[in-house]
Amino acid sequence: MTDIADRLVDQVMTARAASRPLMIRGGGSKTFMGRTATGEAMDLSEHSGVVDYSPSELVITVRAGTRIADVRRILDEQSQMLPFEPPEYEGRATLGGALAANTSGPARPWRGSVRDALLGTRIINGKGEHLRFGGVVMKNVAGYDLSRAQCGAMGSLGVITELSIRVIPKPELETTLVQECNEATAITKMVELCRQPRPLSAVCWTGGRLYLRLSGAEQAVASTIGYWGGELLERAADFWRQIQEQTHEFFEGEMPLWRLSVKPSAPPLGNDAPVLLDWGGALRWVRAESSLTAMERYAVSAQGQASLYRHGDRNGEVYHRLSPPLRALHQRLKAALDPDGIFNPGRLYSWL
Repeated sequence: MTDIADRLVDQVMTARAASRPLMIRGGGSKTFMGRTATGEAMDLSEHSGVVDYSPSELVITVRAGTRIADVRRILDEQSQMLPFEPPEYEGRATLGGALAANTSGPARPWRGSVRDALLGTRIINGKGEHLRFGGVVMKNVAGYDLSRAQCGAMGSLGVITELSIRVIPKPELETTLVQECNEATAITKMVELCRQPRPLSAVCWTGGRLYLRLSGAEQAVASTIGYWGGELLERAADFWRQIQEQTHEFFEGEMPLWRLSVKPSAPPLGNDAPVLLDWGGALRWVRAESSLTAMERYAVSAQGQASLYRHGDRNGEVYHRLSPPLRALHQRLKAALDPDGIFNPGRLYSWL
């Protein structure tokens, strides 16, 4: 519960003067993501604590090094929750890290991503200026939306020190239906069921079983169970926690794990690689010894993008390659916020 912002500013100024790169880290839970990081460690784990929490306004403001597990405990006391269900990664993940890495759980298509829940941030830029963007209300139209530019930037655009997040009430009831089907049938069902006005909050397929999580008012959940049918899953919360935390048996082992964000109705990959479908078919986890080029080719045909999420070569490119105009836009943004290129150089892309 400490504010070390001044110390962080000093470290940025010193690193800039010495042209020394900084490797930003919070709880150290996402070192497996992105390209191999280099530079002097900049530790934000001490920079933690709740700055403000207004349960009646459904908004919480925390320092970036605050662990997600601690935020969840505070929200639990008010029967509230983070809408995007970020993974805790053994309790080490921080809310600032969730924003930097753009991590969201199974409810993302229905409750939004971390980007959608973000109301405002404070960051330290490459000149050592401690800046504030956005605010604590949904309607905020002042200037460019640089808060959300931090989402998925892997710390390459500044040091996130504080963030304000919209929270939501917990649902009255939550249960999960299970139906047996193959992958192709699951994709068709997912698209069809997601179009219906039912209280869905997560849809996942793995191991020949389709999992449908229902969340909401008791009457709405009960009527959907009767309408859709299927087996009620015991200990459903444990199953969804395994999907959220990537501790389900599908994620075990050292085989490269690919993350494909595609059109939900896209057909199966068409090879024998193990696949887990999440987000109603829009997120496809694939275990395969493959190349980024091959995965990009499939993802583009499915109107999406591919990235190497875990394992594999972390020295090459791991995120979907950008078109020349988008690459130039990224470089201009980097030059504006980090003119000396000291924040996590090469973590997101080799050229950034």
